[in-house]
Amino acid sequence: MTETASPRALALICSLKPSPAPSSSELLAGQVLEVLGEQGFASEVVRVVDHDVKPGVEVDMGEGDAWPGIREKLVAADVLVVSTPTWVGHMSSVAQRVLERLDGELSETDDSGRPLVTGKVAVVCVVGNEDGAHKISADLFQGLNDIGFTVPAQGATYWNDEAMGGRDYNDLEETPEAVASTTRTLAENAAHLARALKAQPYPGR
Repeated sequence: MTETASPRALALICSLKPSPAPSSSELLAGQVLEVLGEQGFASEVVRVVDHDVKPGVEVDMGEGDAWPGIREKLVAADVLVVSTPTWVGHMSSVAQRVLERLDGELSETDDSGRPLVTGKVAVVCVVGNEDGAHKISADLFQGLNDIGFTVPAQGATYWNDEAMGGRDYNDLEETPEAVASTTRTLAENAAHLARALKAQPYPGR
């Protein structure tokens, strides 16, 4: 990335629904990207389930694996947005596979022995009809941080329907103010942190 290039964000949508089905996970991630756009970030969205991402913990699992193409977008991005629905109280299986594939980054290091994703910022979006957003965010943050990403202050945004409810985030006529405010704070903090890390990278070994 050149000094004059715009900072970039990549959203990995971990819905179980392939395109073009409406996705609440994509809607919330899109709201994060909208605020990042106000901060000067270019962005791209990948709905992971649309691609044949093989199981494994390497950056390339061989013939037919779509992850290397997605990884190219990740390498070019300064901010990673991982957006997942809640299923049986957990992140989606797609989000879990993303974490497993990101584990391969631990073997991809720079001249100082740091993972190549060191200095990249990661944030999380969670939607669902039951509680579990805090647990899912915690699990994702732990994995992303171990892999080398940096998590900003208030780096998660979420929406849950009432207990036993049947609405999706897509069903709402307008975004609740608490969600909108949290989403904006997340995006602004992520933009600030990404710029700070770009200007003053972590020290090498």
